[in-house]
Amino acid sequence: QFQLVESGGGLVQPGGSLRLSCVGSGFNIDYYLIAWFRQAPGKEREGLACINNVDGAANYASSVKGRFTISKDSAKNTVYLQMNNLKPEDTAVYHCAADPTVARVCGLEDYEYWGQGTRVAVSP
Repeated sequence: QFQLVESGGGLVQPGGSLRLSCVGSGFNIDYYLIAWFRQAPGKEREGLACINNVDGAANYASSVKGRFTISKDSAKNTVYLQMNNLKPEDTAVYHCAADPTVARVCGLEDYEYWGQGTRVAVSP
């Protein structure tokens, strides 16, 4: 069964860090584009970072570039999102997503498979 399961969310103070995990099952993450998105209350979903299925290159939204890092561990079939210098505006539900499209430059829009999300709250 194709499944994406996120974990690692929680409450953190401004300036703090969190590492989110996205474990894939029923498929091999190396053959899929994998991305992280977030959705804050009352706001549209926002694409944050993605990693391609050609050479593992990553792409980032300008809002998180320099603070967030996407990476993967193929042996664990897991993709991570390291989030540093967190701000209150980073508060949201974070989802990972997968798509079978083969692309050297991954995008932050249409993904076929989605996880249920993990909640991140940044507050003093």
